[in-house]
This record gives sequence, structure tokens and C-alpha cells, in this order.
Amino acid sequence: MVQAIRVHETGSADVLTWEHVEVGEPGPGEARIRHTAIGLNFIDTYFRSGLYPAPDGVPFIPGNEGAGIVQTVGEGVSHIKPGDRVAYVGPLGAYAQERIIPADRLVVIPDAIDDKAAAGMMLKGMTAQYLLRQTFNVGPETTLLFHAAAGGVGLIAGQWAAHLGATVIGTAGSEDKVDLAKANGYQHVINYRTENFVERVKEITAGKGCDVVYDSVGKDTYPGSLDCLKPRGLWVSFGQSSGPIQDFNLALLAQKGSLFATRPTLFSYIATREQLEMTSGDLFDVVSKGVVKIAVNQEYRLADAVQAHTDLEGRKTTGTTVLIP
Repeated sequence: MVQAIRVHETGSADVLTWEHVEVGEPGPGEARIRHTAIGLNFIDTYFRSGLYPAPDGVPFIPGNEGAGIVQTVGEGVSHIKPGDRVAYVGPLGAYAQERIIPADRLVVIPDAIDDKAAAGMMLKGMTAQYLLRQTFNVGPETTLLFHAAAGGVGLIAGQWAAHLGATVIGTAGSEDKVDLAKANGYQHVINYRTENFVERVKEITAGKGCDVVYDSVGKDTYPGSLDCLKPRGLWVSFGQSSGPIQDFNLALLAQKGSLFATRPTLFSYIATREQLEMTSGDLFDVVSKGVVKIAVNQEYRLADAVQAHTDLEGRKTTGTTVLIP
């Protein structure tokens, strides 16, 4: 038996319980891995709270992201072997010392990247990849706004977008986070607690607005995000850390300049093995070359997941956080 965090009923961070679980042996197409590090992400709180229902109901082991060592593989698995260092995003079940996982979700970690960075960057880093390289193809002519610039995705996206030559504007909730974002690629950072971000974006862009707004905040930044866009600009709503948007009015897109809107999720961009390898390969390339640096700013023991979730929801964390089994 191994130790894991389980959720028996959804709710606040206190529903996370530390207990023994059975793991078993991998079946065909599966692998058993021993985690060395586990990524902490806001989506973990959505499943824990019940905002996102767990696919198999309760009880469940939360967590979508991790890195570790392959222990054994099942029949038909040839692209990985025992002893390989691997990382993954999804399915649920990362908050455990060991787990069984579909082997086709595992990618081998390059030697230049350590386990903690790998565990903390798979979901956030591949999210940044699809946002900047697939949902909207960011380049030197792009002006973008990225909310939560000092968050895990935001810090990766800022570095990557700056490397691509874009004009990169961010928002953050404190002067410390403003400084952190500026150190990670953002030319302009707006403290949304002391400044009106819509007015500041208009000032920064001389009234033109942005080509694309990346919004993981949700309720608190809607509909202001739409007012930051150029006519026919794209609003990318990829999260809701402040709560879900209520009563979205499609007509606003017409009224505010024939805008486009999308609500993407990473798992639609890495659904096939080919898509996963392309997206993760692009991420590994920029990290291995030092274009994007992954700073693990917080570490918690897996057994202390309650505190980790409390700090994450209380906006006390920045950048990447990992749980250590």
C-alpha cells in the first residue's frame, strides 16, 4: 500500500484526506509510476470543490500533473520502460506516492529538465503552448493582455510571448507580483487593485486595444476583458479563479467590435498521442534552451495538501508549486 490524498465529499480544502490506498499492477497499455514530484494547479481546487465533477464520482484522488520513475509497464507498452523519468498531465490521480496511468499519456523527461520543474510545468507549460502557438499564433505584430501574470501559466506565457516578439501586457494583484511579472517578460504590468485595467490597456496601446486577451480569472475580469480588445480581437477564457462567468451575453461580442471568443481546455489540444508529443516537445524545447525558465517557488509535502490548497486559493502563491510525496 502507498499513501495518497483522497476526496470522499467535495467542499473546502479540509475534505482532502491523507490515507492508505492500493495501487496494483498495470494492465495492457498501462504503467505504474513512483512520483518524485506532483504539480499543484487551480484546476485541482475545481475538482475538489465540485465545480468540476470528477469523472468517476467520489471518492477520488485529485491532481492532474506529475513526474516520476516508471516502475513496471503492462503488455503492449514499448515507448517507455522501467527506470525512465516521465511526466504527464491527466487523468485524475496524481496526489499519490504511486499510481497506475495510461502509458500513452507519459512523455520522457529530457536530461536538461529536473523532476520538480517537469512536474510543475506540464499542465501550465502546455497550456501556455496551446494559448500562444495554437489558439492564437503570437508573433512580433501581436499585442496581448494576460491576466494573472504572476501565476503559474502567466509567468511561463510572459517569457515565451516576449521571446516571440510580442508586446506583452499583464495584470497582477500586488506590487510584489507586478515586479515578478516584469522579471518574466512583461513590458507592462497593471496592478488591478489600484488601477483600472481597461483604462490602462487603452493608455498603453494608444487606444487601439489588444489582438488577444488571455483570461483565467473569470467573473472579476468580465466584461472588462472584452473592452481591452481591438475590433475582431480574440477573448480566450481559459479559467475562472474568481468564479464562473454568469449569463454570458453573446450579443456583447457584436456590440464591442465583432469580437471572437473561445473557451479552450488543454485536454482538447493533447487528445491524441501525436498532439501530446508536439505540444510537450515544443515546451521541452524552449525550457531546455533556457528561453523559458521554470521557477518552483513553493514546495509542500503531499501530506500537507490542505495547506497548499488554502494558500493557492488565498492567492499566497506565485508561479509554480509542487507537492513532494
